[in-house]
Amino acid sequence: MTLAIHVIAAEYLSEYKILVKFNDNKQQVVDFGDFLRNNPHPQHDKYLDHKKFQQFKIENGTIVWGEDWDMIFPVEQLHAGHIHS
Repeated sequence: MTLAIHVIAAEYLSEYKILVKFNDNKQQVVDFGDFLRNNPHPQHDKYLDHKKFQQFKIENGTIVWGEDWDMIFPVEQLHAGHIHS
């Protein structure tokens, strides 16, 4: 049986970096800065504000921002430690 990877915890570190912990005991520091700076979008731009960026939560096994999931990334990318633009 294959273990479905999901986020179990996340901790803001600095700038746009979050330490993400997974159910397979792996941890990754993921830097979302390049994505935010290189992919301007009204839905994402507000998260360039560090205070807003820190307001993420874990839902359905991944990290999300905003009430309506304004920003969400595939768990596979988080697990690999980098976000694809």
